[in-house]
Amino acid sequence: MTAGATSAGVVLAIDAGTTGVRTRAVFADARPSIADYREFTQHYPRPGWVEHDAEEIWQAVRATMQSVCAQINEPIAAIGITNQRETVVAFNRRTGEPLHRAIVWQDRRTAARCDMLTDQLSVVRSTTGLVLDPYFSGSKMEWLLHNTEIGSNPDLAFATIDAFLIHRLTGGAAFATDVSNASRTMLFDIRALRWSPEMCAMFGVNIDSLPQVVPSSARIGVTVGDGAIPAGVAISGVAGDQQAALFGQACFAVGSAKNTYGTGSFVLLNVGTSCPAPTSGMLTTVAWQLGSEPAVYALEGAIFVTGAAVQWLRDGLDIISAASELGPLAESVADTGGVVLVPAFTGLGSPWWDPYARGAILGITRGTTRAHIARAVVESMVFQTRDVIDAMTRASGVAIRDLRVDGGAAVMNLMLQMQADQLDVDVLRPTELETTAMGAAYLAGLAEGVWGSTDDIAARWVLERRFTPSAESGTGKSTAADRDEAHALWLRGVERSRGWVS
Repeated sequence: MTAGATSAGVVLAIDAGTTGVRTRAVFADARPSIADYREFTQHYPRPGWVEHDAEEIWQAVRATMQSVCAQINEPIAAIGITNQRETVVAFNRRTGEPLHRAIVWQDRRTAARCDMLTDQLSVVRSTTGLVLDPYFSGSKMEWLLHNTEIGSNPDLAFATIDAFLIHRLTGGAAFATDVSNASRTMLFDIRALRWSPEMCAMFGVNIDSLPQVVPSSARIGVTVGDGAIPAGVAISGVAGDQQAALFGQACFAVGSAKNTYGTGSFVLLNVGTSCPAPTSGMLTTVAWQLGSEPAVYALEGAIFVTGAAVQWLRDGLDIISAASELGPLAESVADTGGVVLVPAFTGLGSPWWDPYARGAILGITRGTTRAHIARAVVESMVFQTRDVIDAMTRASGVAIRDLRVDGGAAVMNLMLQMQADQLDVDVLRPTELETTAMGAAYLAGLAEGVWGSTDDIAARWVLERRFTPSAESGTGKSTAADRDEAHALWLRGVERSRGWVS
């Protein structure tokens, strides 16, 4: 791609996350973006099961797009989509109607089935870069085929959220997903960049029910207007939320890394255009593909619960009334008073991959207060990230020189200082924390000439604050040995949470 933006314009980014949808208008001339947000319902029909109503997600997309478009007085150059990954929607390809509630990435219902396939782990790892875990989409599709009536529908389509939205936005003209989302299904050959017949056969999924796989930055289709959505706008950028955040953080160089503190936390390390061999405890994923260029790969550590623990403190325990209260409450005490909170509400992801782990609060005494529990939640975010990066560094031999951060919890100075201290590397927070949406916008804008190259995008990344490892740790520990001792206590808690259910 040539250097320099080739046109002015505005790009819409649809960020369809786990708890809500945000549409954001990103301007080529760096004006402040315009955004609107809608939450949608979380359904928990049984312990360990998590579902969404795909129709409700679609209506949230329409509402947020309508709100943002009403505030824009210029043509829209392109639309980019980023989405919660691994979540599966079964719908009628002819009508677009969902056939069942979407099964969310957090859902654990297929854990036993994944256990039954353990002898296939080497095939799964070498083909898909993933591990056998209910987190991924393939076993969810199999469950739907065997436990519902959807298999009798001749127009059955299986999709991740991005492909479902593309189908709706284009009035059914396009049914497509990008390489980054496809690489999270456990049905995709990440080297050949195509659906794997062998993996589809393993889960009994008909390849014909799956979407076309396209690059992350390329024109896919155009919108069909319906009053809320403008007609004729190119959909030209798609990426799973964590890959979009890596792109939005301008982590274009091999060895650059980011962590998103969202519902879960996801550490991604750019490893270039050569797909690495399977790495213990880590996932190998497609980061993105720009048009006809070679795909870029990433190592990923997936942490299932970080921000979701904050939501639990608010909605489940009533310890806080708003997420913004967590940081000040945690800072009101010097330490956790020996409390360890392991938020394994839906099992543990990287580097443990234990779907049978469950949440635990340990070390409670009569003196424990809600502030100690709040601080233990903050520490759990920090320690889980350290676990992932320690494993990633050991396995890859690549040292992370610094860590770029984003997501809702990245506003907490206390947490980021703790993170720098535990990792012993600088933690960099940009001025723009909505890097997931920005990544989707950049991918779409590149395809349509709004930005001419990744250099143009990198120039838009601006540091807001650098957190440098301190001699006096944010955890109240003054030496590296003391910080390692605190981490060792956390690891004891993790061991007690593992294998809790069968």
